[in-house]
Amino acid sequence: MSASGETSMGHRGGPTPERDESRLTRRRFLTTAASVVGAVGVGFAAAPFLGYMEPSRRTVAQGAPVDINISKLEKGQKITVQWRSKPIWVVRRTKSQLATLPRMDPRLKDPDSSEPQQPPPMQTAKGWHNEARAVDPEYLVLVGICTHLGCIPEYRPRDKAGDLGANWLGGFFCPCHGSQYDLSGRVIDGSPAPLNLPVPPYFYSEKQVVRVGVLADGTGSNWTPAVW
Repeated sequence: MSASGETSMGHRGGPTPERDESRLTRRRFLTTAASVVGAVGVGFAAAPFLGYMEPSRRTVAQGAPVDINISKLEKGQKITVQWRSKPIWVVRRTKSQLATLPRMDPRLKDPDSSEPQQPPPMQTAKGWHNEARAVDPEYLVLVGICTHLGCIPEYRPRDKAGDLGANWLGGFFCPCHGSQYDLSGRVIDGSPAPLNLPVPPYFYSEKQVVRVGVLADGTGSNWTPAVW
C-alpha cells in the first residue's frame, strides 16, 4: 500500500498516533472534571458541619460568655479577645507594675473606682481588690475602649517612645486624643476621657480560665458601664 493510501486510511477512521493522543487527552479532561466536581460537592456537604463547630457570630455579638485560657500568658503580657464585639484585654501584671498603683492614686480622677465602670457586685465580692480592679490582682481584665470617644488605647508598660513624660509609670495611652490610664485602667487627671476603662463581669470558671460576660452567680450578663 502506498504512503498516500496509509494517510487516506488514517483519515477514514483508522488508528493513528494523533488520534490516540486526542482520545487520551479527552479522557484525562473528563476524569479531572469529575474529580473537581466531586471535591466541590464534598466541600459543600462538609460546610454545614464545619459551621456548626464554630461559635455563632450572632451569639457572640449578643454577649454570650467567653472563656479565656490564661495559662500561657507571660508576666507583663497583654492578650485581646472579643466579647459583645468589643476588645477584652487580659494583662498579667508583674510585681513591679502592681507596686506602681498606690503611687498613682493622687494623679487619678477616680482612684477608688467610685463611678460604675465595673459591675457593683464585683466591688463588694470577697477577694475583690479595688486598687487593682481585679479578682486576682495579678490579672487585669478590661474592656479596651477609651471612655472619651471610643478609640482603642495602646498598652504602654514603658515609655519607649519618650512621648509620655518622666512621670509615666506604665499603663494605657489613647493615641486619638491623648487620654492616659494607669495599669488598672484608671484614668489619669488631665485626660479628655471622663471615666476609668470598664471592667466587664467575669469570674474564674477554672484556676486559669477567665469567663467574661457573667458573674459567678449567673448575674451580670446584661450589665453595661456608664461609658464604654
